[in-house]
This record gives sequence, C-alpha cells and structure tokens, in this order.
Amino acid sequence: MADAASSSRRDRRRKRSRRHNPDGTMTLIEHIYEFRRRLGYALLAVVAGGIFGFIWFNTHLGPIPSLGHIVNEPYCAIPADRRLNGAQGCYLLQTVPFEALMIQLKVGVAAGAVLTSPLWLYQLWAFIAPGLYSKERKYALTFVGFASALFVAGAVLAYLLIPHALALLMGFGSDFFVTGLTADKYISFVLSLLVIFGVSFELPLLIVMLNFVGVLKYPQLKKWRRGIIFLLFVFAAFATPGSDPFSMLGLAGALTVLNEIAIQIARVHDRRKERAASESEWANVPDDQPAPFDYTPTKIDEEPAEKAGHGSTDDVT
Repeated sequence: MADAASSSRRDRRRKRSRRHNPDGTMTLIEHIYEFRRRLGYALLAVVAGGIFGFIWFNTHLGPIPSLGHIVNEPYCAIPADRRLNGAQGCYLLQTVPFEALMIQLKVGVAAGAVLTSPLWLYQLWAFIAPGLYSKERKYALTFVGFASALFVAGAVLAYLLIPHALALLMGFGSDFFVTGLTADKYISFVLSLLVIFGVSFELPLLIVMLNFVGVLKYPQLKKWRRGIIFLLFVFAAFATPGSDPFSMLGLAGALTVLNEIAIQIARVHDRRKERAASESEWANVPDDQPAPFDYTPTKIDEEPAEKAGHGSTDDVT
C-alpha cells in the first residue's frame, strides 16, 4: 500500500517536471489537481505576506520605517494648520470600533501581496509554462518582468504625487474649513490611486504585445498618435479618484512618455521584421504566383543488404 502511494507520488512529480514531461501532458483531472495545488501555494504566500505586513504596520525594520508611517506620510506632508489638531501631531480619525484593526489588516495584506508577488506569480507561471513552447516562455517571462517593473513605477509615481494632490484639494476654503480625514476614506484613496497608476502603466506594454503578435503595425500607431494621446488624457481625467490636476497631469504625462516609447519599440521591431523578410528566398515571389517548391517525388531508400539478409532467415528455415 505504501509502495503504491509512493509510486503514485513519483508519477505525479514526473508529470509536473519539465524534464520528464516537457509538453505538460496531463488529463483534465490532473490539470484540476495541479491548479488546486498551485492555487494553494499562492494563497499560502499571500497569507504569509499579509501576516508580515500586519506586523510591519507598527514595527520599524531597522532603517526602514513602519508601514503605517509610510502610508500616513503623504497626509502628514499637509501643512499642520490645515489638519485637524495638526499642532498636536499627525493622526487620522477612527469613527467606528475596530476601524484601525481592519485598516491595519487591509494595508498589511496589500503590502504582503506585493512583497510576495514573485512567489505567487511563480505558481501561476509554473501552471501555465508546461503548455508553452520555449520561445513563448521566453516572451512571457520578458513581458511579466516588464509588467512588474511598470506596476511598481506607477505606484511610486502615485505615492510621490499624493501629498501635492491632497495639499491642493484641501487648500480650497482653508479660511472656513479644517480637514479631518477619516482613516478608512484616506487609506481607500491612497490604495486606489496606487493601483490605478500601477495598472495604467501596463497600457503601453499592451501596445508592444499587440505589435509583436502582428495586430498593430508602426504605421497605424504613427497615424493614431495624436488620438491615442488625447484618449490617454481623457482616461487620466476619469481614472484619478481625486480629480485633481496633479494626479491627472502626472498620470497622463507619464502614459504619454511610455506610449511614445512603445511606438518607437514597434518601429524598431517592424523594421527588423521587414529586413528579415526581405532577406528570405521567397521575398521576391509575387503574391499571385505559387512558391517555387520542388514537387518531384523522391524514392524511399532501399533497405541495406545486411538488414535484408536478417529478414530472410524465415525463408531459409
């Protein structure tokens, strides 16, 4: 019984191994079990990251400030005279019981998911990769790496713009109002802005992907450049939750620069593709003529004499 279970586990490991099973051949049930296993590992990574983020919220990690301090820093950058009880410190309002606990949990899970993203993204990759060709795996890894870097860049830009956006929004009516932000609304504003900027930075990468698969060509992108820039500004105006000019112009300006980089990448890629096609032996064949393949049938080589001699032993006997 134990030997059978051990043999079954070895068989499952061999099917998950790229060396023993490079094409990822499995039955439907085996794919479901593999998906469940990978999903379980990914959830464990997110839970572990959430626990770490929950502890980090109130704990300094050497020179690294606590997570609560990092999240609260844009609010503290607002002049003290515009904050409620600003002279006594930089504090957000808690309006319902356990609000601080839930916010600490939400921010901790979000930070933990970002920190452990290599682990759960690897589980997703390990499930998909066996069904891809080696060239597709190379392209997929490249795009995933750039997507992660662009998301982080967008989130960092949003974090740098938040203090300016808050100072501008809270500057209106400063002679009559004082700002007392509740913790829940402030944290939701910050997290939504980080996610929106991070996801928006993936749009130029989508253009590059469509160009690489042949859907979008450089002449089309060059023709649509002005329209794309206009749509990016409209998208930034609707996507930014604060509707302030700093966030909108920051997002639209960054997307415009990234869009231009994507267009230039498409130009270089199309130029290389055209050069490779021109060097092909079929480049000068007109479209209305068949390719000059050699359709003459060839004969199958006769069997060697030694093999024929071995095959005739039955006749001798």
